[in-house]
Amino acid sequence: MPHFDLVIIGSGSGNSIPGPEFDHWDIAIVEDGLFGGTCLNVGCIPTKMFVHPAELADAARHAGRLNVRSHLDAVDWPGMRDRIFGRIDSIEAGGRAYREGPECPNITVFAGRGKFTGHKALRVELHDGTTAEITADRFVLAAGSHAVVPDLPGLSDSSVPFHTSDTIMRIDDLPESIVIMGGGYIAAEFAHVFSSFGVEVTQLARGPQLLRSHDTDVSETFTAEASARYQVHLNVKGDKVSQTGAGVEVQFRTPDGHHTVEAQMLLVATGRRPNGANLGVEATGVQLGPDGRVMVDAHQQTCIPGIYALGDISTEFQLKHVANHEARVVRHNLAHPQQPISSDHRFVPAAVFTDPQIASVGVTEQHAIARGIRYVVKRQDYGGIAAGWAREDTTHFLKVLADPDTGLLLGAHVIGPEAATVIQPLIHAMSFGQTAHEVARGQYWIHPALSELVENALLGLDVPR
Repeated sequence: MPHFDLVIIGSGSGNSIPGPEFDHWDIAIVEDGLFGGTCLNVGCIPTKMFVHPAELADAARHAGRLNVRSHLDAVDWPGMRDRIFGRIDSIEAGGRAYREGPECPNITVFAGRGKFTGHKALRVELHDGTTAEITADRFVLAAGSHAVVPDLPGLSDSSVPFHTSDTIMRIDDLPESIVIMGGGYIAAEFAHVFSSFGVEVTQLARGPQLLRSHDTDVSETFTAEASARYQVHLNVKGDKVSQTGAGVEVQFRTPDGHHTVEAQMLLVATGRRPNGANLGVEATGVQLGPDGRVMVDAHQQTCIPGIYALGDISTEFQLKHVANHEARVVRHNLAHPQQPISSDHRFVPAAVFTDPQIASVGVTEQHAIARGIRYVVKRQDYGGIAAGWAREDTTHFLKVLADPDTGLLLGAHVIGPEAATVIQPLIHAMSFGQTAHEVARGQYWIHPALSELVENALLGLDVPR
């Protein structure tokens, strides 16, 4: 039974841990899927490589109010798919080859599915049909998450063909129509992509709004705009999914009655679940929370000394930048166990790359009210700055919340053009403890740029100057 100094399960952000400081350790990396993890292969990177062409294809929808007449001629989906995954797949293959090659003589890669059998003992069902039993002094659990499939007839028994975010980007051709189950960011981004490419989209959401975890004003605005672009059903309770000669049929209920929708293709985008249970972590003493997350402390260590976890398997923030941050913490704590550092989850930003784009950081107004947090708020419309005039933008905005006594920012929420970029100065201010007016008046703001949205919002806050 091979014994290692360190076993890393998962090759996403966990793959960034082995470095020169560990050259004297025997390290194993266990990977059941594609090297590079969710972000590289089925998440952040390829989705955004589809989102940008979607923005170009969708530009004609916004052009009319700017006195420009244009139209979309065609979308070469196979060419786009092959261009995108030609790059992605070569990076995946290169990453695997590097870890398996002579450049990493102290690293052994096990291609297969690992499952704990006892205390710091792992059985790996290798892809070649054999089995490896390995042990280690230390483990890093970085095995990510998997797509959730609702327990509906036709889906739970896999009798009806459907896609998840793991497979939808590699389809052969664009469908004429698609049903998308889900009301979160994955569903929103794919609805945007397919709608922009001319596909007839129907989105089914369980909740009363789309993106309901976001600020209420943002969620309401996005739901209205999405509903104007394609068919949206809210408060959905699914009944049954069936296969038809032309594709799929979904039967469901809403408060106004029973409905049936047919489409050529079905995408299930109802969230992702941590992979801790799939690893059988309880066998090594690691605890799982009620939501399936591996429980860790501030140092990313589980209740078992020497076993750490990071990324989607353990965090409530299923975001690549969070996994990367946690990987840096784990790397330090492995190398310096007597001087551990903690992860900083105070101001975790997130973005949804739809049209309109959405970004957020910190508390929402509804959360502040629910928690009894004192705050002042300023909503700054895009239409109130010159860059917004250039776009004839009458619906989008930035909302900032601040402590009325200190002027420190509590949260920021943007819906509109380049929201993920517009919000960055506010993330900076929150992370470094800068007050609203210190940020607004302590620097130049390029005129007329979208960043003036931030300047004006901060100046409009009723906080000490």
